[in-house]
Parts: sequence; structure tokens; C-alpha cells
Amino acid sequence: MTVWPDLSIDVDAVLASLPDEGPVEFVWEDENGALSSTVVDESDYKELAARVAGARAATALSLTLDERHPLFTAVLPDSDGVLRARWRTEPTPSDRNWAFLKTLHRGQICTGTVTKIASFGVTFVDIGGFTAMINIPELSWRRFEHPSDIVTVGQEISAEILDVDLVRERVPLSLKALQEDPMPPFVQQVGQTVTGIVTKLVPFGAFVRIEDREDGLEGLVHLTELAEGHVVQPEDVVQVGDALTVKIMEVDLSRRRITLSHLQALAPGER
Repeated sequence: MTVWPDLSIDVDAVLASLPDEGPVEFVWEDENGALSSTVVDESDYKELAARVAGARAATALSLTLDERHPLFTAVLPDSDGVLRARWRTEPTPSDRNWAFLKTLHRGQICTGTVTKIASFGVTFVDIGGFTAMINIPELSWRRFEHPSDIVTVGQEISAEILDVDLVRERVPLSLKALQEDPMPPFVQQVGQTVTGIVTKLVPFGAFVRIEDREDGLEGLVHLTELAEGHVVQPEDVVQVGDALTVKIMEVDLSRRRITLSHLQALAPGER
């Protein structure tokens, strides 16, 4: 059970009193008498005003823990059927989480210890007693098979906070935000010819590693760019492990794709 203070019938005044910055909990009663609440900040005010149009009453509550006491806790009915409640004075784990989350902000660099790597790949990190998480795409710019290739349980890491979700009490982190993206420098190499190792064959072409390192960036040579004439399958031209000379045709940073051509890398007499 959640109990809020009395709501004001002057909804416009409540909207006008919202702080210039920082999150607040906005509570309102709609025309049917139903109560709702949401956590918003200054970027949400315009949408909030449209959402609560027609509301009977509303109030805005600070998210600062010290300003939200006393909190109200309800319990299941006793054996006599009476629902009894009490004022809570001791902070609960959720209260402590809330207070800690209020000290965090998007873009902040934090240090923590890896506590678990889940079977589905998410990495959990203890940051000051609160468990944050790193999703697979945020572990590294480079290719890897499993999160354990990047981090290990017990390892201390630094990461950037991507968001602070006060409602769901979630803090997603990014390890790669503190790493240099290896792809942009290759934009300057478009048109150049390099030699790389074929790492994988797929029905539509071959992937070639164009950086001299085990986790180096790879580009795709489409079937039509492997050789002159019709190529049915890449195995007819190359095998995994072969060194292949290719020309860098395009580097698409938004889609994280590098397009290569073996055909364009050949001298006219070699085609």
C-alpha cells in the first residue's frame, strides 16, 4: 500500500512549482478518481502536462530521502480482519538504495567490483553496496566470445553510468565508454589496400581481419568482390586462415560495418 500526502486541486499551480532541474515524483488523481504517480525531470514536463490534463488534483514530491519521512507501511490483515499499519522509522534496503541512487548521475565514472557474470551474459558490478549491471554490447568495442573474455569475477573496474532508473532501481554501466573506439581511424583509410586474414566464411562472402591482433576489426568481402565472374560460394576462392589482399571500400560507423573488396585490390593484370 502506498500513501501520499493530500493532493492539491490546483493542478496548474503544482505543475508551475516543479523544480528547474532534478527528478521529482508527480502524483495525480484523474477524472475517475484513480491515483497514479511517475518520476519525471525537467525534460519530461511538457509531456507530463499533456498527460495530466483534466486531472482533479495533484502533488509533487521530492525524491530526497530526508524529505520523504515518515513513510507509510501497511501489513496484511490480522486474524480479526483489521488492517493495521505503523509509521516506519528505520530505513529499509530500498530506502538505502534510493538514497544512494540520488548521488549518481548519467555520465558519471564509477568504480566497482564484478560480482557475477550471468548465464545470459549480463555482468553485475557492486558499486558502493548497490548492484549495477553491464549488458553485453557495453563491454567492449571489439569482438569477444563471452563476457569472461573481458572481465572476471572479483575484478575491480571503472565504468561510465549510462542511466539512473529511480523507479526500477537500475543502473546500467558501460565499460566501452571509457575505451577508444578502434573504428573511426579506419575512415581515413578508405581507398587503401591492406592484407588481412580470412576469419569466417558465410554464404554471401568472407570476413577478413584487417587489424594485426587477435580481436582486430573485421570487414566483409561480398561474393561479388571476391573474384571476377560468378562465385557460387566463398570456399571456391578462399579458405579460413588465408591471407587476402583487400581494398577498404567503406567504413559505416553508425552500423559498425566495414566493406572490403578483393577484386578492387588486384592490379588490372591480376583480375
